[in-house]
Amino acid sequence: MIVDVAREAFFMLWETLWALVLGFGLSGVVQAFVSKDEMQRVMGDHGPASVARAAGFGMVSSSCSYAASAMAKSLFQKGADFVTAMVFMFASTNLVVELGVVLLILVGWQFAAAEFVGGAVMIVLLVLVGGAVFRSRDVERARARLDDRRDQHVLAYDHRAQLERMPWRQKLSSPGAWADAASYTMGDIKMLRRELVIGYGVAGALAALVSTNVWNDVFFRGHGLWTTLENVVVGPFIALISFVCSVGNVAMAAALWHGGISFGGVISFVFADLIALPLVLIYRKYYGTRLAVRLLVTFWAVMALAGLIVEGIFAGVDLVPATRPHDVVHTGFEWNYTSVLNVVFIGVFAGLYWLHRNRSRFGGGEGSAFDPICGMQVRVADAPASRRHDAVTYYFCSDQCADRFGVSHR
Repeated sequence: MIVDVAREAFFMLWETLWALVLGFGLSGVVQAFVSKDEMQRVMGDHGPASVARAAGFGMVSSSCSYAASAMAKSLFQKGADFVTAMVFMFASTNLVVELGVVLLILVGWQFAAAEFVGGAVMIVLLVLVGGAVFRSRDVERARARLDDRRDQHVLAYDHRAQLERMPWRQKLSSPGAWADAASYTMGDIKMLRRELVIGYGVAGALAALVSTNVWNDVFFRGHGLWTTLENVVVGPFIALISFVCSVGNVAMAAALWHGGISFGGVISFVFADLIALPLVLIYRKYYGTRLAVRLLVTFWAVMALAGLIVEGIFAGVDLVPATRPHDVVHTGFEWNYTSVLNVVFIGVFAGLYWLHRNRSRFGGGEGSAFDPICGMQVRVADAPASRRHDAVTYYFCSDQCADRFGVSHR
């Protein structure tokens, strides 16, 4: 039993290994070169231009749900419109390259395409309802709450700020910038290692141990529209209680598709990485209970409705897959394009790791610090949280990591 679970989990990881390295690498490059200050300056309202810019910035940011929630909080705290900050968070977890590539490999191109179509639909729905649901009184109360909690540390003018004002040609020729990109890549991988292990592990268990009869009891089948309606609502609920988010939930999506959930249900489940229970508790801490509940209900409704709309669009043009795979992945080694790409990108990963470990030799790391809890690289000047212990200041990717650090260093 354990061997079967481990085999399924390992070969799911093997099928997507090169894509993970590629996606995290691209994300690291973008984080090293794109200015966070510019993001905040162009998100002052939730008009079409601001929303489009927020979505664009989100697409090229870290795919980690926890980092995305912290960055959205930081943008809102610095003056960004609340709805636009939430759009940034949606885009940074649902419209990123690594998610699309892993979906393409594990469940097919239709799901990868649906991710981007549905992501746009979801953002439009959020903007349409956000102004009415997120009342100005609650939003201003949340902003005041964050102002009261703001960390009082000095934000230094640093090497990163200089780098962000460089012309792009000069940036791309800077060894220090590429060393920083490698460090952001390693930091993101380290930060998401728990989600990846749990996601692939749970998916392996679902594929190996859960029979079709069990899935038939969970998901409606053969009832037309009622099947789709039930599945798109249940999909986010599974995400809520599974504690898996970011890229880690794609492996679970593959297992759910294999088990019988509808096309729209898979999409709503993938979108619902932002309502995994730990994140809901983070929203409560950031914005208060009232606004956190509104976020949960609104996100759930938007994610379910987006899944329903996407299934309708894809069914209308006959793009919903007609068959399901007999196995989630082939559990055996074959010398094919996946194996070749994995060997190549294992070499790329080794090069990135070497560059990360030797970043100081190239002038990298100035103005940045590593979160001592999750390992993510953060820019000191806009770190979401900091704590001082034994005359040393530590910087964190989120309040969650800062609180964990505080508990362990009392």
